Amino acid sequence: MTCLHLLLTLVFAVSLGTPVEIQRPRGVPLSKKPFYDENKPFTCLDGSRTIPFDRVNDDYCDCKDGSDEPGTAACPNGSFHCTNAGYRPTFIPSSRINDGICDCCDTTDEYNSGAKCENTCKDLGRKEREVLQKMAEITKEGFLLKQQLIEEAKKGRQEKQAKVTDMQENKKQLDEKVELLRTVKETAEQPEKEAKERHLKAWEEQKAAIRLEKDKAKMAEAFLELDDNADGFVSVSELQTHAELDPDADGTLTETEAQGLMGGTEQVDTSTFENIWANIKDKYHSESQPEEPAPVETPADEVKEPVVDNDSEPYPEEDGSEEEDEDDDDEDDYHEEEDKAPPTVRTPEKSQDDEEAMPPYDMDTQVLIDAAQKARDDFEEAEKALREMDDQIGNIEKELSFDCGPNGEFTYLYNQCYELSTSEYIYRLCPFNRVSQKPKYGGSETNLGSWGSWSGPENNKYLVMKYEHGTGCWQGPSRSTTVKLTCGKETVVTSTSEPSRCEYLMEFTTPAVCQEPTNPDLSPHDHEEL
Repeated sequence: MTCLHLLLTLVFAVSLGTPVEIQRPRGVPLSKKPFYDENKPFTCLDGSRTIPFDRVNDDYCDCKDGSDEPGTAACPNGSFHCTNAGYRPTFIPSSRINDGICDCCDTTDEYNSGAKCENTCKDLGRKEREVLQKMAEITKEGFLLKQQLIEEAKKGRQEKQAKVTDMQENKKQLDEKVELLRTVKETAEQPEKEAKERHLKAWEEQKAAIRLEKDKAKMAEAFLELDDNADGFVSVSELQTHAELDPDADGTLTETEAQGLMGGTEQVDTSTFENIWANIKDKYHSESQPEEPAPVETPADEVKEPVVDNDSEPYPEEDGSEEEDEDDDDEDDYHEEEDKAPPTVRTPEKSQDDEEAMPPYDMDTQVLIDAAQKARDDFEEAEKALREMDDQIGNIEKELSFDCGPNGEFTYLYNQCYELSTSEYIYRLCPFNRVSQKPKYGGSETNLGSWGSWSGPENNKYLVMKYEHGTGCWQGPSRSTTVKLTCGKETVVTSTSEPSRCEYLMEFTTPAVCQEPTNPDLSPHDHEEL
């Protein structure tokens, strides 16, 4: 095989449209042609050895790096260059040369296999140019939208700053109003407090007097009940009739115990009984108040089985039915009697709490209370308005402090959320806030991360968002999400995946990342080899 047979003639279209023939060994890219001079011995590209040029592409591997066989499959580590004029050039492993499969769109890899390959570079180049053209149009439209977003963000920022300034001025006035109303409130509450205290004190005194009168009445009643012989004295034996007064709770009030309760005397009159009453009134049970019967446990109803004579026949079913009908009739009669019975209406007894309920305030006190309440309402309303204004100012200042891009182009994403529905989940991206995942057919939401930072490359950090510290995985780390931003006319989540356990990846298109379009050559591969 001669050196001439190892050369491949390639024709390229230059800018003037004049065909130019460039000769070089098969499989060699134009950038490496200077190393393959047929008039000189060939030195392996790794510098390991030098061989006669006629051993290039002789189907025998001489160089360790395979550089002497760019157009054959002799070297296992060799590579073949597909020129692919009209499309993009590429390299394939030399093992694919003449393997019967068309790898290069220009068919140069199958020059000696007999495979019927068709040159598709022109069609591929045309399709790629169409894609590039479409991408260029999207970039252009996206960039125009980005300029609008920047203008809107600039205008919105100025409006928000002006609003904060106005609100801060109004806040000063509201602060003064709150302090004034606080003084009014405190001034109105002082006489209210004093009037309430006077009312309460008077009521406490009245209650004490009422209790004292009730206690005296009970004491007088008890004296009369204990004085069985009505001689005007209560004796030890008479006191012993009330066993509930037994101090040691053994069920019997002995004579000694009774004398102890009576202060060591045998009998007392009404004046002396007042001292004894203090010792017994908590246990004393008036005879006019009957004791409540202790609750009796009702045994469970016993189920009685009918006694059947062995010699007698069992009751026929018809008889049983008649008896049931009779029982039903009796039961109906019983219910009718119940219905006819007049309803019993109980008049609720007046409880001690009702009797001791504090009476309404007098008119003068109520006027003070109403005035103080109005002052409190006015103060609380102004204080609430002040809190709401503080919250509004804080929220606007927080939004203004966010890094929304070099020119604020990402501002429009603030307080917005975007969803992507898959077969199993609904993913929700809220820029500058959080990312979440929720089962499509019911279930709780899972936090896939809260806003962390911009995490793109050094030349443009605004191409990647990082969300961290989401819900922890079972026996694993906390969930996190990386959001990659690409240029697009619409703002939408295009895809989501989980490349690693608990680490999610989202693709998000937005015009905010579209760069200013240039005028690229839409067919860069047509003359890459020139």
